[in-house]
Amino acid sequence: MSTFAKRERLLLADLLETTGPEAPTLCEGWQTRDLAAHVVVRERRPDAAGGALVKQLAARLQKVMDEYAAKPYEELIQLIRTGPPRFSPFQLKQIDEAANTVEFYVHTEDVRRAQPDWTPRELDPVFQDALWSRLERTARLLGRGVPTGLVLRRPDGQTAVAHRGAPVVTATGDPSELLLFAFGRQSAAKVDLAGDENAIAKLRESKQLGI
Repeated sequence: MSTFAKRERLLLADLLETTGPEAPTLCEGWQTRDLAAHVVVRERRPDAAGGALVKQLAARLQKVMDEYAAKPYEELIQLIRTGPPRFSPFQLKQIDEAANTVEFYVHTEDVRRAQPDWTPRELDPVFQDALWSRLERTARLLGRGVPTGLVLRRPDGQTAVAHRGAPVVTATGDPSELLLFAFGRQSAAKVDLAGDENAIAKLRESKQLGI
């Protein structure tokens, strides 16, 4: 049975294949080859992947990333398609869905929206609800460092507080767009911002959104 995580994984692999190894992405300093290496290392090298969160392991993570980025690009794409190793916890459907749905959605959009001819995807309501559920649970983590108050609001009025403070900026949009915004892709996310103009300007430029 297909899951959101599996669907987004295959979409990402296809997109990486189509764009080639030197296409731009929304991840600063990364081309598609670098992004592909990141995805593979995250699933296959837990001994290094922790460097994304632990400063003491950052040098090791970069070393392993460089090693994978040097592999043939087609090999990286195939590793993404086939998924994690047999005994990885990511092989469990529940863990894969919880850990990878947002990961693959965001990185797919990192590639798509960095291309000059990109167009919005039509996402079904069930997937939007799934993304909203994940965003509700992580909003305060994603917004913990921003310099203003931040409320995320769906068009139907549901809200999630990403950061308490004043002045407050309210970002309104579909869950998929709010998710990208909260993950630091402010310039590419299709959201409407309301509130103090100076606070909005600070939020647009902030590097503190995201993990």
